[in-house]
Amino acid sequence: MTLETPAESGAADASAASARRAVASRVAKWLVDKGRADDAVNVLCVWAAIGPNDAEGQNLLAEAFRIDAGSTVAKLAFERMEGIVGSHEALDAAIRKFDSEALTKLEADMKRPNFLRAQVGFNNNVKYSGAVYHIQTEDSGLGKPHVITHLFADGGRIIKSHKRAYAEHVSRTDVAAFVRQLMKGQQMEMAIQLREGRFDEIIAGRAMGGMEVLEHPPKVDVQQLATKKNTKVEAKKEPTLAPPPPESSPQSKRAEVVHFRFHVLRSLTGGPDSYAPKGDEALIGRDGQIQLPGERFCHRREAAVRYKDSRIWLEDFEAGNGVFLRIKGATELGIGDEFIVGDQLLRVERNPVPNDGPAEGPTYFYSSPKWVSSFRVVQIFEGGAKGACVVAHGTTLQIGSVMGDLVFNNDPLVSEQHCVVEEQAGVILLTDLASRTGVFVRIKGLQELVNGDELLVGRTRLILDTMTLP
Repeated sequence: MTLETPAESGAADASAASARRAVASRVAKWLVDKGRADDAVNVLCVWAAIGPNDAEGQNLLAEAFRIDAGSTVAKLAFERMEGIVGSHEALDAAIRKFDSEALTKLEADMKRPNFLRAQVGFNNNVKYSGAVYHIQTEDSGLGKPHVITHLFADGGRIIKSHKRAYAEHVSRTDVAAFVRQLMKGQQMEMAIQLREGRFDEIIAGRAMGGMEVLEHPPKVDVQQLATKKNTKVEAKKEPTLAPPPPESSPQSKRAEVVHFRFHVLRSLTGGPDSYAPKGDEALIGRDGQIQLPGERFCHRREAAVRYKDSRIWLEDFEAGNGVFLRIKGATELGIGDEFIVGDQLLRVERNPVPNDGPAEGPTYFYSSPKWVSSFRVVQIFEGGAKGACVVAHGTTLQIGSVMGDLVFNNDPLVSEQHCVVEEQAGVILLTDLASRTGVFVRIKGLQELVNGDELLVGRTRLILDTMTLP
């Protein structure tokens, strides 16, 4: 393909020329990162000299001089742009080499995966049954396209290994992102299976572990909740509702129909044993149908429960202390999310940026020994003050009444080993360790509810019943 002359290019559509120059700028940055500074300078000079001598072209040429202030091609490009007559053979050779076709090819190369060896893997510790295990996931690269995850115990003994090949996906334009997601899923899959007891027999020495080659995608059963404003999360399974009343029934009038019931499992202030609000919407709070009398932590308009298209939704109004939903499995959390263990309100926070450099003198700040930590959990007192604060040991933080990093030995609702918060493959997971009273996460968006879901509002605990309607 023959490149247009400067005069022809100057007459071309301005937006098209601007687009090609933008591509040239991106390609040049990529070439510099690849250690090809000379090619980067030539690309910038070619596309600066082609087209009008405007701000875009001048910026390209200035970038070329920043990379190599003594570049001969850059000097010739300056002369060409300024209309200075002379011998520009080196510039003309660069123009023939880095024409539109060559630029398009370089742009395509830039988008291709660049991890021929391997991507950086994941390494996380997991606490399980009083012991610490280590999970390591590694990629072997496009030359040997497979991902391997090892589960280690006893300081190095491999309990189980998972291997998945991705040879059929190496031609994908997004193969780098695809492999990263595969690694993340495989890492989390191993952690979840460990907690589910899938490897107990191997750990005890009664079964063989070894390498297992898997062909199905990673099975990561992580519960997602609407913990952020303006989010909407559907339940994983379709809700089971009682059949609607017959048309001939007096209850067929929309405002008189009862679609769901809440049974009170725990209340410190008395009140009814259950609530069976009529209509498609019930307000939780003193102004609504689910009033929770005497519950001082419940706002007068805390949240709404709505029936729509045979589904039930909980919507938080963000006016009060919120409504908390009991988790059913490993649940993903984000920084700032709140959860309740027993009667303790806790929040996941990012660790502060270290400020441990030297002071005046210079003298370094003295402190307790530090360790790598992914996050911290902070206790929130009544009134909003912060209480206990514990940083994760590496990627794991366990909570309980007897054992753990954060211990509440005076809360009768907290089990000995109640729950664990851990970072796995860049995701923070909250897991209930078969506690007696459960773990509840605050809902801030629109969350679908199903039969049997448990809610916590202040100190009052409710369970949703969609089967035994009046």
